[in-house]
Amino acid sequence: MLRFDIITLFPKVFNGIFNESMIKRAKEKKKVLIKIHDLRDYSSDKKRHSVDDRPFGGGPGMVLSPQPLFDAVKKIKGRKKAKVIYVTPSGVPFSQSHAKRLTKHKNLIIICGHYEGIDERVREHIVDEEFSIGDYVLTGGEIPAMVMVDAITRLIPGVLGKDESLVNESFEADLLEGPQYTRPADFHGLKVPPVLLSGHHQQIAQWRRAQAVQHTQKIRPDLAGKWRQHRGQ
Repeated sequence: MLRFDIITLFPKVFNGIFNESMIKRAKEKKKVLIKIHDLRDYSSDKKRHSVDDRPFGGGPGMVLSPQPLFDAVKKIKGRKKAKVIYVTPSGVPFSQSHAKRLTKHKNLIIICGHYEGIDERVREHIVDEEFSIGDYVLTGGEIPAMVMVDAITRLIPGVLGKDESLVNESFEADLLEGPQYTRPADFHGLKVPPVLLSGHHQQIAQWRRAQAVQHTQKIRPDLAGKWRQHRGQ
């Protein structure tokens, strides 16, 4: 079982997505355990539960203080081995390969940043890895944390119905997924490619790979370049 511990200022925002669909089934199958921790519970300020302060040197906004984060990670981790992740726009772009690698861990602690970020001492002495989900700025780290949990969970063996469904997904082997069709075969004159109705599995597989390559070259030429490089082309 993979355990996620998420440290956040807004614990209620996770209720919906973590109690629906695939993640809900993964929890029921005991493939994952997800614990949400309110950062304010770890504040030494027992009256106001303050977790932030003004930045030294001036500047706009507030910065999450080191004390609540140090104490939260220490309490949550206990004697367990855990990888601590901080989600931030300045992190490494999160990818499918990162998601695969992180499934090998038993405990992931995810820190959701907010305001102008977190005290640098937390990053230097507690955080193991930093990830970004894109070149844009969000209000906080809650949505990126949801994205990461979803991407990692679905790669855990036994979470999805068929492991083969993972093989043909986008970003596997540096290719985007090709087009998919379902019934009816003729919808208002718009017909499904004949090869998909042929029953020839090898031809279908070849067609799907060719379509994936073509789609990737059109939409993500950077990925297509990586695919050609890996093939020695």
